Amino acid sequence: MKILAFSGSNSSKSINQKLIRYVASIIKGHEVTVIDIRDYALPIYSQDMDEEPRPHNLLKFIAEIKKYDAYIISSPEHNSGPPAVFKNLYDWITRTERDVFADKPMLVMATSPGARGGKTVIEYLETLFKRKGINVVSTFSLPSFEENFVVGKLNSEYRETLQSAIQALFNR
Repeated sequence: MKILAFSGSNSSKSINQKLIRYVASIIKGHEVTVIDIRDYALPIYSQDMDEEPRPHNLLKFIAEIKKYDAYIISSPEHNSGPPAVFKNLYDWITRTERDVFADKPMLVMATSPGARGGKTVIEYLETLFKRKGINVVSTFSLPSFEENFVVGKLNSEYRETLQSAIQALFNR
C-alpha cells in the first residue's frame, strides 16, 4: 500500500509534523511518503478564484494525492479547528476535485502541548471529511507532546493505541 502522510501545519517547528515523521518511520511493509504542505502554498480561497486556471501548487498537490492508496494527516488545533493554512488547502482541493480522497482510508491524528491532545480538531476534521465521503478509519490523539514524545519516540502507554489506529488503514 502507498500511503501519503502530512501535517496540517505550516510551522517549521511543528510537533504534528514530528508525529507524522515518527508514524511514517514505524510503518513497515508499505511505502510511506511524508510531505510538507509548505511546499504547496496557495492564495486564500475565494469563489472569485473558483475558475480556471487553477494555481499550479494546487494542481501539483492534487496530482500527488492521487498517487496514494491511503492517507495519514496530523493537524494542530487552532481555536478548536485546523490551522487556516490547512483549511485553505482543503477548500481548494475539494472545490477543484471533490472526490480526490474518496473511498481511500485515512488516519486522522493530532497532538498538542495540552492535556486534550487536539481532540477537538480531530472531531472537527472527522465531521468535515465525512461530508465529502472521506473514509476516516481511525483517529489518534497524543496529549502533552513534550512529555509523551521524548527523544523522538512515543511513550509506551500510547504505542499500542497508535499501532491500532495505523492497523485500521490496512483492515479495509
